[in-house]
Amino acid sequence: MGNGSTDENRKPYARNESEAERLDRNYSELLQELRVAQMGVQILFAFLLGIAFQQRFATISHFQRDIYIGTLLCAAVSAAFFIAPVAMHRAMFRQHLKDELVALTGRLAVGRLLFLGIAMLGALLLIVDVVVGRTPAIILTAITAVVFGYLWCAMPLRWRIRAGDGPIEDGGGRVH
Repeated sequence: MGNGSTDENRKPYARNESEAERLDRNYSELLQELRVAQMGVQILFAFLLGIAFQQRFATISHFQRDIYIGTLLCAAVSAAFFIAPVAMHRAMFRQHLKDELVALTGRLAVGRLLFLGIAMLGALLLIVDVVVGRTPAIILTAITAVVFGYLWCAMPLRWRIRAGDGPIEDGGGRVH
């Protein structure tokens, strides 16, 4: 009983809630996650839009221009993934599709984080390349990519495996 459980078959943090309450809570938690990361996407996207209008932008190399365009596109796609749940909620409002909305929003989380991570790495690569050169830019971006991979993927999966949890749920109770 040292694990906090009152029943051997229950997880220590099991909730006594209806299906509707669980969906509402899951959707609320997903929206809170969105709020935290969306600010970063907006700031990054605004920064990227602004640097194209700087005088020095005309002097960047083809490599830097390609990195800029790729990074800008990834930031835009990430923003689309972050905003999509709002549009979906509006389209599905009062249609009794909360389960589907929560499941879809949970699956979109992977896309938004993937494109956000790539956009952040691209911005880092571009800025360090402009400031100190290509080799340090590639090295620092690779190190940062490993940090992102560890913090965003490897560590959470390791905790999940250590806890003995089963497959990953999509937020709506569906297992993948």
